[in-house]
Amino acid sequence: MTGTSNARRQPRPLTELSDVHDLLEEIRLRPGMWLRGNSLQHLDSLLCGYRAAMAVHGIEEDFPFWSPGTPGPFDAWLWRRLGRHSSLGWAVEIEREARQAGVPAVELFFGLWDEYRHGRRATAG
Repeated sequence: MTGTSNARRQPRPLTELSDVHDLLEEIRLRPGMWLRGNSLQHLDSLLCGYRAAMAVHGIEEDFPFWSPGTPGPFDAWLWRRLGRHSSLGWAVEIEREARQAGVPAVELFFGLWDEYRHGRRATAG
């Protein structure tokens, strides 16, 4: 035993998650487990399924990605942040940005996600 502590937290069971923000933190912890090929398009599909389940079960929560018929607040924020709009969606555009920057798309997404959430907290407080 080396005596070195591992600061990385352990994954939580799905039953302990309370909302999409908790789910995204679990995905951040182990993206390869959740997203085939670390694809943001797979993340987008997962989030669409999450939103559909919310509607089916009548669950209301802060869900910034998509509502039937309208883009979500994250989309609107991202288009302002990037200085352009895309009908292809946030996942495709972040993957493009990541390729151009030479960084993993999942890493770029979570950096943008943190920036988005920080900005929302700053304007709410």
